[in-house]
Amino acid sequence: MPESPPSSRASARQLFAYPFRIFFFSLAVLAVLVVPLWVALITGRISLPLAMPGLYWHQHELIFAFLQAGIAGFLLTAVCVWTGTERLHGPWLLALWLVWLLGRVLMMGGAELPFWLVAGVNLAFLPLVMLDAGRRICTARQWRQLVILVVLGLLWLMQLGFLFRPTGPFVPGALVVAMTLMLVVGGRITPSFSLAWLRQQGRSPDRITTLPAVEKALLASMVLTLLAVLSRHSEAIAVAGVVAGIIVLLRLLLWQGWRVRQEPLLWILHLSLLWIPIALWLLAGSALGAWPRTVWTHAVGVGAIGGLMLGVISRVALGHTGRRLQLPRGMVTAFWLIQLAALLRVATGLELLPWNPGVTTSAVFWVLAFALFLLRYTYPLASPRVDGKPG
Repeated sequence: MPESPPSSRASARQLFAYPFRIFFFSLAVLAVLVVPLWVALITGRISLPLAMPGLYWHQHELIFAFLQAGIAGFLLTAVCVWTGTERLHGPWLLALWLVWLLGRVLMMGGAELPFWLVAGVNLAFLPLVMLDAGRRICTARQWRQLVILVVLGLLWLMQLGFLFRPTGPFVPGALVVAMTLMLVVGGRITPSFSLAWLRQQGRSPDRITTLPAVEKALLASMVLTLLAVLSRHSEAIAVAGVVAGIIVLLRLLLWQGWRVRQEPLLWILHLSLLWIPIALWLLAGSALGAWPRTVWTHAVGVGAIGGLMLGVISRVALGHTGRRLQLPRGMVTAFWLIQLAALLRVATGLELLPWNPGVTTSAVFWVLAFALFLLRYTYPLASPRVDGKPG
């Protein structure tokens, strides 16, 4: 990875030159901090003045706060490219980030505060992201992108429901929405990046394809899965999960991810998306009482969300800082660590491993993966682009 020009210096101010910089850095810090804190909480080593009971705090921070930081960093960067509009940066980006950060502070230390205040701050962030992205999309008349805003609206509704009724079906609902979002975004970038890489390598990309019928069936199956999960109807969840998983797997097979196995920036996308059909089938089994529901939730949270997030931010941070798409040293290890973390956590949930060593080892691998990202990417994220372009 080429170094920055000698005259350029890393600075906190540079983190606010483009949305991906501050939000990718922040989500990695959150990933490194929250999981050890959660393990320390459930093992009784520490206590914190949390605004919600420990389990709910853990679920909120890793399903909503972590995911929303990634959404903000990716979407607010990508939408500027899609629409050709000026990037969000400077004081306005700082203000948006402070809303997200204040949400984390209030969740961790707001036990004595009115809960409506804690919830209100946390619920404000995603609509602000949608507002900025939406005005750009509407100005450019790129109506095709509105499906992303619809999915984000559903995610916000799941967050709203969870904050005021945490025992409701909103955590599984949020995870189904998150899977849908990953399938929509992943469906745009994964086959496209794979095709471009194959052409660059002088290989034929003809066999990689997407079928409109499969794309429509995919969205329909995910909507039905969401409705089934929200209804809490066990048989409906099982049927919807099995069918949706089959369709997702068929779609992934059409992309032929094994053909890009030599490029880590690509195989991490395919492998992480493969956790989605696995999670859907695990969801079906949990609905019928075959195993605990924590099995499928961690397949989504660690394998799909964690893996895809790490892969996407590693690629975007290189391209948008003017660097070659060549992973820094240690990041392939990070990619394998996040996959191993997911495998161990799922195996622990299935009682194939003892609970304490299984959860602890999975947590260590998760932390190490994102710590490696911080080690290798903090300087590029806080430094001017190496090609001299703004942002």
